[in-house]
Amino acid sequence: MSGIIASRQRTAGRRQSDVAAEAPWVRAVLIGTAAAFLGVAVLLPLSVVFGSAFSKGIGPFWAALSQPETVSAIWLTLLTAGIAVPLNAVFGVAAAWLVSRYDFWGKSALVTLIDLPFSVSPVISGLIFVLLFGAQGFWGQWLSDHDIKIIFAVPGIVIATTFVTFPLVAREVLAVMQAQGSDEEEAALTMGASGLQILTRITLPKVRWGVIYGVILCNARAMGEFGAVSVVSGHIRGQTNTLPLHVEILYNEYNFVGAFAVAALLASLALATLLVKKTVELNAALKARRLARRAELDRRSLPPASLRRRASLSTRPVAPSTSPRGPVSVTAESSFEKA
Repeated sequence: MSGIIASRQRTAGRRQSDVAAEAPWVRAVLIGTAAAFLGVAVLLPLSVVFGSAFSKGIGPFWAALSQPETVSAIWLTLLTAGIAVPLNAVFGVAAAWLVSRYDFWGKSALVTLIDLPFSVSPVISGLIFVLLFGAQGFWGQWLSDHDIKIIFAVPGIVIATTFVTFPLVAREVLAVMQAQGSDEEEAALTMGASGLQILTRITLPKVRWGVIYGVILCNARAMGEFGAVSVVSGHIRGQTNTLPLHVEILYNEYNFVGAFAVAALLASLALATLLVKKTVELNAALKARRLARRAELDRRSLPPASLRRRASLSTRPVAPSTSPRGPVSVTAESSFEKA
C-alpha cells in the first residue's frame, strides 16, 4: 500500500514539474528581452551621462561642480529633501495607522486623497500652488500684506515637493500594517499600555522596514522632482534652482559638460539611494532567515512528541486505589507499565 502511495506522489510531482517547466528557448528569449530592455533604457543612458560628463577630463567636471550656482543648487536640493522627507515620514505613519486601525466615516475618501498626487501631473500640482499662494492667487494679497513669500521662493519648492512625494511613505507603511494585523496592539491595550507605548514599542518596531523603504523612495523622488518645482521656483539662478532645474539651464545654454556633470551627480545620488534600498532589503532578508533558522533549531532541540507525552504521563499523579492491603498510590508510568 505504501509503495502505491509513493508511486502516485512521484507521478503527481512529475506532472506538476512538467507543467511548470519551460522550454530552454522560452527562458532564453525572456531573459534576452529583459536584458536588452534594461540595457537600452537604463545602462545606455547612464553610460552616455557619465561618458559626456568626463569627456574633457576630470578638471572640467570638477570645475562645473564647483561653480557657486551649482553648489547653491546642491544645497537647495538637500535642504528640500531634508524637510520634505521627515514631514512625509510622520504623515505616512500617522495616516497608515489611522486607516489600518480605525473605521470611520470618510475612510475611503482619505485613501483616495492619499493617492491623488499619483494621478495628478506634477506640473498641475505646481500650478495649483501658484493659484493659491501666487501674487494673484487666493491668498496672494494676504501673503503680500504680511510680507510672506512662498511662490518663487524656498517655501514654495518645499511645499510642492512634499505634495508630490507624500503618498510614498504612507502607501508602504499602510501595506505593512494591513498585512501584520493589530493583534499585538490589542493585547497591549488590554494589558493597560498607553497609546504612546503601543506606538513606540510595538507598532513602529513592526513597521520599521516599511518606513525605511518608504523614506528611501521618498528621498529619491524629492531630489529628482522637476515638474512641480519648475512651476513654483521661478528659475532664479543661485536662489531657487534645484539640481534638475540647473541641469536644464546648463543644457539650454549649450554648456554640455556642466549639464552632464550635474546630471552625473544627480544620477550618483539616485544610485546611492538604490544601493541603500538594496542594503535594507538584504538586511531584512538576512534577519528573517536567521530568525527562521533559530526557530528551526529550537524545534529540533525539543524531544520527540512520544517522549514528551510519556514524560507528562510519568509526572501526572493518579488517584490512590484501594486494595485489601490498604490504599496504594501509583503513578501513571507504573500503571502504564503494568498494563
